[in-house]
Amino acid sequence: YFIGCMIVGLWSKFRKQRGREETAETYFLAGRSMMWWAVGPSLFASNIGSEHFVGLAGSGAATGIGVVSYEWQACWILLLLGWIFVPIYIRSRVFTMPEFLQKRFQNPWIRTYLTAVALISYVFTKFSVDIYAGSLFLYEAVGWNIYISAAATLAITAIYTVLGGLTAVIYTDVLQCTIMLIGAIVLAIMSFVKVGGYDGLWGKYATA
Repeated sequence: YFIGCMIVGLWSKFRKQRGREETAETYFLAGRSMMWWAVGPSLFASNIGSEHFVGLAGSGAATGIGVVSYEWQACWILLLLGWIFVPIYIRSRVFTMPEFLQKRFQNPWIRTYLTAVALISYVFTKFSVDIYAGSLFLYEAVGWNIYISAAATLAITAIYTVLGGLTAVIYTDVLQCTIMLIGAIVLAIMSFVKVGGYDGLWGKYATA
């Protein structure tokens, strides 16, 4: 899996150049030329990760399916983002959300404020959870040390992201989305077989 991500990331870097000079727009925005079949899985993979397979699934098993309601509402927010807000950002010719707010309110401080808040909140609420959940999976699956797993995950992700920019991220997201969908389907089938089908699920859930 790690080797596959590296190959896809490096391939996308050399594929996108083809003798063309790399600019900030091609690096950070993938040249504004990505196809829908790559953007869709990338959005999916950016929102769904190891914290869902490990954390959210565990919370659902422990407290009930109600924890999924938050994720069900996310699909409507993504549609709202894609159909209403993204066209505005594209017309503004901005690279980041803080840059858009600076242009909108003509205030550089709001750009600095949102950048700091986003970085701090993502490190402590998103990145750390994702890394820990992924490391926990590798520990349970192949017996790797959690710290070594976290370091390997960070290093490989950093290499193809820094070298390939957003293009590498999108193409590796397509690979990861495919793996997650296939894995989720296989896991769901195995789980239903284990508990005795749909009727067995509801019968055993009451006594779980």
